[in-house]
Amino acid sequence: MKIVFSGPGSAATGALVVGVLEDNTLTLSAKALDKKINGGLRRAFKTSRFKGKVGQSLTVVTPAGTRLDRLLIVGLGKAKDVDEQALCKLGGRIYAGLAASGSKTATILVDSLDGLTLKPDHMAAAIAEGALLRSYRFTKYQTKNEDDAKPTLTTMTIRCRGSAKAQAEFRARDKVVQGVFMTRDLVTEPPNVIYPDSLAKRCKALTKLGVKVEILGEAQMKRLGMGALLGVGQGSVRESKLVVMRWDGKRGAKAKADKPVCFVGKGITFDTGGISLKPSAGMEDMKYDMGGSAVVIGLMKALAGRKAKVNAVGVVALAENMPGPNAQRPSDVVTSMSGQTIEVLNTDAEGRLVLADALHYANTRFKPQFIVDLATLTGAIVVALGSEYAGLFSNNDKLSERLTDAGEEVGELLWRLPQGEVYDKMLKSDIADMKNISGGRGAGSITAAQFLGRFIGKTPWAHLDIAGVTWDKADTPLSPKGATAFGVRLLNRLVADHYEAK
Repeated sequence: MKIVFSGPGSAATGALVVGVLEDNTLTLSAKALDKKINGGLRRAFKTSRFKGKVGQSLTVVTPAGTRLDRLLIVGLGKAKDVDEQALCKLGGRIYAGLAASGSKTATILVDSLDGLTLKPDHMAAAIAEGALLRSYRFTKYQTKNEDDAKPTLTTMTIRCRGSAKAQAEFRARDKVVQGVFMTRDLVTEPPNVIYPDSLAKRCKALTKLGVKVEILGEAQMKRLGMGALLGVGQGSVRESKLVVMRWDGKRGAKAKADKPVCFVGKGITFDTGGISLKPSAGMEDMKYDMGGSAVVIGLMKALAGRKAKVNAVGVVALAENMPGPNAQRPSDVVTSMSGQTIEVLNTDAEGRLVLADALHYANTRFKPQFIVDLATLTGAIVVALGSEYAGLFSNNDKLSERLTDAGEEVGELLWRLPQGEVYDKMLKSDIADMKNISGGRGAGSITAAQFLGRFIGKTPWAHLDIAGVTWDKADTPLSPKGATAFGVRLLNRLVADHYEAK
């Protein structure tokens, strides 16, 4: 879909969208339109339950006295509650309401609101971002598309004062959305298409944006001593990979010497559980066990696409967890790159094993300002937080606060859970330095985070368990059901707010 920004102009055609505040208080554009159509808006209110609340909408087909296909009236809620996220979701709802309506074009009228500090140009850019996010579709393997489901909307024009500023701001937002779309594509692809080698090649495509990409195969990882990562993939015919992506966005000799920021992603391209085989029901969902790696890849595309002034490193550990004749066995002991030994009591607790080596490698090679890892790590986090929040674990309060704030700004919410020595003791092994599960039923997400923390040292670190937020089973304002790309916008905002050269 094409998005265009323009100033207040002539009469629109196609679909027209105007906002109305709670209790049907008309915005400036709504007042002007109501006058033009002889009180048509107010008459429509009287015959409906529309009250201008957030999430409400009212469609008037072919309004009298206009050249429009339809008029879409959207509820803005209370003016004091209209913030960037509300506007982003509004854009998504507008797109969802018009996508398959039959209208080919739509015009959205954006006004300044009394008591609101956001300027119309910023409001317009946020609405556009939301509309674009909601427009995502994955139809690659559908040979027959139902006509009634195919979007008809091809162009969305957003009219506001300061349209040139809105266009400039949207350029950067659009690059982030393209990173989101890449992540959604990767997570949605089937596992016979996305496996360690093919996913590594998708990373290689980022070189076109200036990202330096390095792919390590099993021979290289063996020389580095990555026994934890290699053990996970040894039952598969697919070779495991470790991919390093570097974006050097700072300029000058001094800038290049700065420590980078670092993001690490779990990339289990399909997770059967290995010898500790999962139940068959729902196993098809395990194609998205590489969701953490997909977020890191999409983030690197977003940072490079918008030319972020930051030095950033993305590391993704890629393996397929299969029950083959050479598969890892419960009770095997592996030696990680850090030299610590791990008793593998459950081969389905494999994500922490690949991350152990990836975290140690990233930390020792790049000595970053901080490391954030993302992983669809535990079912326990879904039990605890559902699909509303991702779990946050960290050894650093400042980093945690910044992540939480960034999440609230973009609507990707985090909830910090505790860590401590009492949980660490639950990982004690009788024959190795640690075991990969606690063996008990409680605190599964916490003990998994404790395990990862053993491979970080004193570097500021945060672990995001995104198992519950990587895939939506129903449409949301910013995403059709399916892959969400939760984390791309959050981490981009973290970088932009705190780590990017101004």
